[in-house]
Amino acid sequence: MATPSHHQNAIPSTKKKKTHKNPEANFLYELNSCSKSKDLKGAISLYDSALSSNTRLNQSHFNTLLYLCSTFATDPDSKDLALRYGFRVFDHMMALNIHPNEASITSIARLSAAKGDGDYAFEMVKKLGDYQVSPRLRTYEPALFCFCQKLEAEKAYEVEEDIDKMGLSLEEPQIAALLKLSADTGRGERVYNYLHKLRRSVRWVSEETCKVLEDWFCCKASEIGSDVGSVKEAILRNGGGWHGLGWIGEGKWVVKKGNVKPNGRCCCCGEQLDCVDIDDVETEKFALSVAGLALEREVKANFREFQDWLEKNADYEAIVDGANIGLYQQNFAEGGFSVLQLNAVIKEMYTRSGNKWPLVILHNKRVRALLENPSHRKLVEEWMANGVLYTTPHGSNDDWYWLYATVKLRCLLVTNDEMRDHIFELLGSSFFLKWKERHQVRYTFLKGALKLQMPPAYSIVIQESEKGSWHVPIVCESDEESLRSWLCITKPGGCEDEGKTGSTMETCEIVDGPCCKSSENRNNEKCDDKTTSMTGKRKERSP
Repeated sequence: MATPSHHQNAIPSTKKKKTHKNPEANFLYELNSCSKSKDLKGAISLYDSALSSNTRLNQSHFNTLLYLCSTFATDPDSKDLALRYGFRVFDHMMALNIHPNEASITSIARLSAAKGDGDYAFEMVKKLGDYQVSPRLRTYEPALFCFCQKLEAEKAYEVEEDIDKMGLSLEEPQIAALLKLSADTGRGERVYNYLHKLRRSVRWVSEETCKVLEDWFCCKASEIGSDVGSVKEAILRNGGGWHGLGWIGEGKWVVKKGNVKPNGRCCCCGEQLDCVDIDDVETEKFALSVAGLALEREVKANFREFQDWLEKNADYEAIVDGANIGLYQQNFAEGGFSVLQLNAVIKEMYTRSGNKWPLVILHNKRVRALLENPSHRKLVEEWMANGVLYTTPHGSNDDWYWLYATVKLRCLLVTNDEMRDHIFELLGSSFFLKWKERHQVRYTFLKGALKLQMPPAYSIVIQESEKGSWHVPIVCESDEESLRSWLCITKPGGCEDEGKTGSTMETCEIVDGPCCKSSENRNNEKCDDKTTSMTGKRKERSP
């Protein structure tokens, strides 16, 4: 008996190929396919066919066409076609009284800039307000870059002012373009200001931005000076790493590329880089934010009492998160609160700070339990006698107390708490990570032995010294910071190791200074990384 074939018994599929019920939807589907495959000619052919068949077009159709045209506006082979159809599509869109959105204007601005018409690109951006639409940074870019390339400085600065008015922030590509424009048109003060904008915006610069800086410093001499005292005061007030008072020194700049040792000393000029802190204004704002949040969540009388106490006892250089240390690695059967671990941290911080006791924040419930234990009572009483302990009251959260004390006293904080909860609460504080890098001391106990991880000896950010020199970190693919290249920019006489370089000071050169070796030698170089000093509170900073 014959067996029926599989095909004979197969149930016909009920699935149907996806179809579009109207020409408008079908046109958009095919347009999107052209957009994904970057098929400009195919999209133009579809557009012409849609016009012939009187297909009703909407904003999505026009935006897709404009985007494709703007994408090919800088392609030599397709530029003419892209420009011709791009403006034709936009004029058609406006004739149909279809309001453009931000994407539409960004595309037409790119087309205008590709044609060299920065004025029209900027005019289009300003018209967005007529449609109650806010521009984005990318909307301004075509006009800004066009003006920068054509050295139309005042027009570029006007675009920058408009960006600022809209509450948008420049990023490295825009700042670098404005810096190059200012350098090419001889506006030294503008270059200085953009260098500081770059410092605030990025931790390190791209190779392209580095080249812009090299070109400026290699062809420009500085003849501006500032009072040494005011420069030092400004650096302290700003948290270190910059003063913002203008160019310092006279003569040609000496530009070198090299590395920075783990202890923060530049291999090219021998200058010590700073571990940069937040400035006085940011510190005060941060302290007020923490206090405000704490007063909302804690018993007000208790936290205000702590604030008053801290005002009268403001000489601490380190705050210790007692619970975090005492409970470290204690999640085992016999584990509990480790007084030995906490005491080890207290003694180590005492030694490092030149025999000054740290302040340990610990909940009163925990302190009472320790005092009731005969083996711990004497040690805890010693802490109390030395002013080491502040006990937080019942129902309080220790975190607000040690965080506020550290910010207010501008000192070190010993804790492994990553403060993610606090970061969530303080999302408006963009300087939180910088503050944390500068003040947090992490720790480990390896077989009972304490090891502290102090804040870094220096910050990997653009730095301006009181001598007028600049150090600019360059993007690095390696995780090994000793391999990162830095741009070292100094003046003759302002470099500790200048006599060893053998470079002429009459003109600027890009040279390798001492320790500024080839990448092959850098891998073999061992730098001393012994830093024993505390890098916490700075008493000389203004209150």
